[in-house]
Amino acid sequence: MHGYFGTYLSVVVLFLLGGLIVGGGLLANRSLRPHRPTPEKLTTYECGVDPVGEGWAQSYVRYYVFAYLYVIFAVDAVFLFPWATVFSARGYGSVTLGEMFVFLAFIAAGLAYAWKKGVLGWV
Repeated sequence: MHGYFGTYLSVVVLFLLGGLIVGGGLLANRSLRPHRPTPEKLTTYECGVDPVGEGWAQSYVRYYVFAYLYVIFAVDAVFLFPWATVFSARGYGSVTLGEMFVFLAFIAAGLAYAWKKGVLGWV
């Protein structure tokens, strides 16, 4: 079957073949592995130390904010590299320079807001 829908058929066949290979590997693993559960094997493992207390641990929101700020600045860096290549192209210099200053102003405003709220303090 050639034509427009023939390409979709080949993609579907490849997905099914991949699913069969992965499923067959998982099935072979399950049927060939030893399964001898003991109470020691079923306890929670915490770096070689016996678990004490409950599984609930409270963490500070600040750590998530630091991770979020890192993602923002990583995305900022991802946009800066293509901008640097386009900036040197003829006819795009002033337009891309203005757009990048607007973009950096938004990033700086977010950083100033985080600083004003005291989010950037580590303690």
